[in-house]
Amino acid sequence: MNRLFTALFAFAVACVTGLAHAQAPSPAASQAGATQPAAPAGANVQAKVAMCMGCHNIPGYRASFPEVYSVPMIAGQSAKYIAAALHAYQNGDRKHPTMRGIATTLTDQDITAIADYYAALGKEGGKPLGDQLARQPDAQVSGLMQKAACVSCHGPNLSRPIDPSYPKISGQHADYLFAALKAYKTENNPSMGRSNGVMGAIAKQFSNAELKALARYVGSLDSELHVKPESRFR
Repeated sequence: MNRLFTALFAFAVACVTGLAHAQAPSPAASQAGATQPAAPAGANVQAKVAMCMGCHNIPGYRASFPEVYSVPMIAGQSAKYIAAALHAYQNGDRKHPTMRGIATTLTDQDITAIADYYAALGKEGGKPLGDQLARQPDAQVSGLMQKAACVSCHGPNLSRPIDPSYPKISGQHADYLFAALKAYKTENNPSMGRSNGVMGAIAKQFSNAELKALARYVGSLDSELHVKPESRFR
């Protein structure tokens, strides 16, 4: 109950932060407009993007449900993946009180605009990765990766997924990756977990210690993802 209260409190804070930003942009934000993509047209969508900024554009921001972990980097992700994730929170395939509370307020047009915004945000100053992993894993993690067949979906460098609705994972926060992988193992919990046949079957092959080793390695790699602070939060 305490965790749920904390999550709902975080959602309320994100809403207040986002709406305040949307309605009262600071001079610094205006000056930064030349270097950041404009929020999608429409006051409603601007408020939705600003609400996302309240977590995803703050370096070091951490979630507190179902455990404490870094909020994922989404600037630079594929627009189709971001949209797919938001739809999954809407329909319950991904269970998370805060994200579901946000996603259920969004129209399809909102989701498309938000996804396009963050995909474009990641291209500013970003450096594409090479075609292969820059650093190879040790023998233990190499065996785990082969068993999980990570590259078969996420690409040889873990940042070129074979389908744009799959995420780039190279360099993503390790603690978030670990929490996400464990979520695919969670069953029969109304407040947490992720429903995905492929990822569920993969994650359930591993102990939590093995998932943590995988997450630690993937998170240590170079990334096309980043957190781009909105000027208000610098």
